Amino acid sequence: MSRAIAMHKRYGGYSLLLVGLGIALIGYYLMRPHAKPVESVTISGALGGDEDAGYQRAYQPRPFHFPEDHGPHPQFRNEWWYVTGNLTDATGRPFGYQLTLFRIALSPDSPATDSAWRTHQIYMGHLALTDVVGEKHYAFERFSRGAVGLAGAQARPFRVWLEDWQLSGDESGAFPMRLRAREGGVMLDLTLEASKPAVLQGDQGLSQKSAEPGNASYYYSYTRLPTIGVLELQGQAFQVQGSSWLDREWSTSALGPEQSGWDWFALQLDDGRDLMFYRLRRKDGGMDAWSRGVRVDREGQARLLRGSEVDAQPLGEWISPHTGDRYPAGWRLRVPGEKLDLTVTPKVADQEMRLTVHYWEGAVAVTGRAGEHPIQGQGYLEMTRYEPALSKK
Repeated sequence: MSRAIAMHKRYGGYSLLLVGLGIALIGYYLMRPHAKPVESVTISGALGGDEDAGYQRAYQPRPFHFPEDHGPHPQFRNEWWYVTGNLTDATGRPFGYQLTLFRIALSPDSPATDSAWRTHQIYMGHLALTDVVGEKHYAFERFSRGAVGLAGAQARPFRVWLEDWQLSGDESGAFPMRLRAREGGVMLDLTLEASKPAVLQGDQGLSQKSAEPGNASYYYSYTRLPTIGVLELQGQAFQVQGSSWLDREWSTSALGPEQSGWDWFALQLDDGRDLMFYRLRRKDGGMDAWSRGVRVDREGQARLLRGSEVDAQPLGEWISPHTGDRYPAGWRLRVPGEKLDLTVTPKVADQEMRLTVHYWEGAVAVTGRAGEHPIQGQGYLEMTRYEPALSKK
């Protein structure tokens, strides 16, 4: 789901998602490093359609072509490659991880006007690791220009990179995908395989986020990616395996003026089903009718879930000791059409991403029932825009 990022030192965070990223403002900071910080930008402003002249927008379904669509779409304003996953070492010690690479266009000018030194693209990356046993969450952020090899994206061979943070494949496509990133005592070197085909979200890949035509993204996911590799934490190496999830979106505008944020669930159940749901929130705190999701069965067949088919209720409250932001401490998800009644619980309470913006994203455990039978699972949860002033709505 669109991970909108609004430039605000009190903003409650993406993932869904995190897109937008204060699009013009990031460029403003990069080009004018001594400029006075801007106090705030609303999430609807960052993802709305007010500044989209000259960019393409997502109006109707389109055919997807791979491997080309694994690569960049510079005619749209925003784009991201979003990978999350749960891993364990040989002893069963659990970890969660996130690597997200964002492309943001600073203007709709043709890439043909760019050169090795001049570019209209900037890239941002978020890297996070959750050490469940140690109850610690590590989060890092990078920005770079899409020039002189510092950052970029290409389809053949597939590669998206921000310095030495990168996702790569080969001429035939994105998989097997190599994920590599290192920062601040954390290192990931993982190989991801696709056990299910790509899932086109929404209407054949057109994910409408609000009523206005064009407030949508092109969105596909790989919901279950067997993963192996090496993880290093503060000098200690772990051979790990587990399962990952890849979300891919590109858009120019998504949210409407009445929408403020979202909660995004990417869950892998132990009966082989995968469940994604993004709960768009209105400014009055209620769930927006454009909330959507998908159920993917064991064989990879997908079924669209409309907002009316999912009941998502927050459970309790967790208050960040660092920012004061208030987030749900867990969730209950009920999907009657799938006979699912699930409780989603963070593996570590504090997985807040305290970066340029604040949001909560982290590894979660799933328990509950599928019909008459108990069920378990794991996944990732993102919660955005939970500032103290909004917590009681």
